[in-house]
Amino acid sequence: MARRHPREMKLKVYADRMSQPSRAVIVFCKVNGIDFEEVRVDISKRQHLTPEFAEINPFAKVPAIVDGRFKLSESHAILIYLACAFPGVPDHWYPADLLRRAKIQSVLDWHHSNLRKGAVGYVLNSTLAPAFGLPLNPEAATKAAEVLSSSLSTIESIWLKGKGHFLLGGFQPTIADLSLVCEIMQLEVLDEKDRDRFLGPHKKVQEWIENTRKATQPHFDEVHKILMKAKMMLQARRTASGKAPLISKI
Repeated sequence: MARRHPREMKLKVYADRMSQPSRAVIVFCKVNGIDFEEVRVDISKRQHLTPEFAEINPFAKVPAIVDGRFKLSESHAILIYLACAFPGVPDHWYPADLLRRAKIQSVLDWHHSNLRKGAVGYVLNSTLAPAFGLPLNPEAATKAAEVLSSSLSTIESIWLKGKGHFLLGGFQPTIADLSLVCEIMQLEVLDEKDRDRFLGPHKKVQEWIENTRKATQPHFDEVHKILMKAKMMLQARRTASGKAPLISKI
């Protein structure tokens, strides 16, 4: 596969660290020593909807990258490009072996219509919607909770099969591990009891999250600082208001 020309302009990553896929791309770049400029696109201020950003990504979503004259959106496509185009990225992230690569792609495709659908739907409709000027939606949150719980069960029973500590039985993380773990990390903004009812039954998933976190330190924690800050702010508001989680059971 052709590599990018080393004299091209510095890679630009357009991202909002409150976005799960944005964090995955940023962590990947930092872990692998990819020189890049992070350009913040604040979703809460609707900066992703501006005409200027439409020139970068007409679909108005983060993350997106610009590498010289090349523009690319969709986090999984971005991660694949970064793993293949930049020298020095270890093979385990997106192996040259075609069979292994196809398996990783199957996890990534599954992620979008399962784990991401459940996690985004639940966190947004139960907790974060007001931050975007939207009302909470208990009915949508309930449906998303079912998808989320089912997805976590699938990860534990299918994708984490094998002797390794990572997805597909791997002994080192791939771009799929990073993408899925960054997605699950969004659950940190939930009430602690609410989060535990999702992750509590899945000890193997919890171990895998911690393994992926350790494998990408110190960058994983640094990139997730903004999420932890949001978590503390929401906890303080819950304490002050005395409110319980929106949904007490699935």
